[in-house]
Amino acid sequence: MKFSFAPAILGRLICFASFYICTTQYAYAQSYHQLTPGDFGASPCKNSRDVVAYTNCSIDFKYKAYEEPTYYRLNFDIHLIFNTNKSWLDKSRITSKEMMEEILKHEQGHYLIAYLEEQELLRTVGKTVFYANYQYLAQTIFNRIDAKYKQLNLDYDADTEHMTNRQQQQSWDAYFKKKLEYMPPE
Repeated sequence: MKFSFAPAILGRLICFASFYICTTQYAYAQSYHQLTPGDFGASPCKNSRDVVAYTNCSIDFKYKAYEEPTYYRLNFDIHLIFNTNKSWLDKSRITSKEMMEEILKHEQGHYLIAYLEEQELLRTVGKTVFYANYQYLAQTIFNRIDAKYKQLNLDYDADTEHMTNRQQQQSWDAYFKKKLEYMPPE
């Protein structure tokens, strides 16, 4: 059986494909980073009680909008920042190489949560068509995804009891491994 497209249908398909290609957003991403003790440059918090390390990350979320005839094209600059000057390890309380490795593995989980947020933001804005309300929509997307990952971070520390619950830490480690393994390409 042969299929043929009428010129009008083919023309609409080409217009749709062109529209889709033109509305695809541009976004910048950082590659994944394995944490080392040298990444933690701040002084330990004096009132940290049982906390031996703290990881501080932020997401830089910026864009420029360009008005097109029927929509807005947004070029995004979204990237994860590991804030070395706000992240710390209390090395005086780390008694062995094995303990350092466990702490770094736990802190890597916090970093990975921020990385997953960055990647979800990039994928979401890349699939979104923006119209006159682009500022509201872009901020809504950011707020929704940011809230999701802030909660995930809280759940991670609560479940692992700041890494002291070894069984829960292993469960989270397996979860993180799968998330990285099945991460869509950048």
